[in-house]
Amino acid sequence: MIEVDTPVAALPGNPSRVTASARAEDAWQRICGEDWVVRAMTPRAPAFGDPRTDPRQGSLAMTATTGATRSAHPERPGRSDGVSNEFTVFTQIKPGHADALREDLAMLADATNDERVHAALRQIGTLHDARHVIFDNDTRHMFASVFDGSWDNYIDDFAQTEVGDRFDKVFSHTDGFPGVKDPGVKDWFLSHQEPAGVFVSSYPDLTVQQVWKDQRVSEAFQAVLDTPEFRAALENPANAELIATPAFQKLLEEASA
Repeated sequence: MIEVDTPVAALPGNPSRVTASARAEDAWQRICGEDWVVRAMTPRAPAFGDPRTDPRQGSLAMTATTGATRSAHPERPGRSDGVSNEFTVFTQIKPGHADALREDLAMLADATNDERVHAALRQIGTLHDARHVIFDNDTRHMFASVFDGSWDNYIDDFAQTEVGDRFDKVFSHTDGFPGVKDPGVKDWFLSHQEPAGVFVSSYPDLTVQQVWKDQRVSEAFQAVLDTPEFRAALENPANAELIATPAFQKLLEEASA
């Protein structure tokens, strides 16, 4: 635990310093409550696994609907790198539907600023990125994304959120799409999915949940660094042993990078 010398200005009679100290303590408690710091301070602690199977992340990502339809196909295409998986689907655009599809994609792009969409993506909790492309003279459509966890859960989760309705609208312009909630949708996706020749992730060991958590830790730690109380703690001899540890030095090094 970091000890902080209480300056005279922080004693009763100077509420502004008391408030600043409280803010520093609150930020520090937020940092200490994050498992990212536990992993940093305890190098042997295992990293989080798949948010759907790791009980430490059980409350963070959606759980696919019980009894969700499984495809008759025993294998799932697509390449993986660490915890991330790629998903690429090529479809035929219905004759005369290219302009309507383009309009719906434009609306979908505008909807990325819609809080409901972001809330749905947070609820899914496993989608890294996604993109739509119209090509071959407006005759074909590609959807590509990167996700964590199992293929089946990924498809199931889309059907349960705001994203699923938008998905239906876009894919309604392609041949044979049964609807994201249709029992045969997994077989349809499998028949149109092509695995990537190469798939590489810049952070193969990090799930979406871990990326979000590390961002929260970074913001909280920066808030601590900006307080005079933290500087006083660094200069307090009582904290010298903790501050000298490689883990703490790495925290300071990363924070100043």
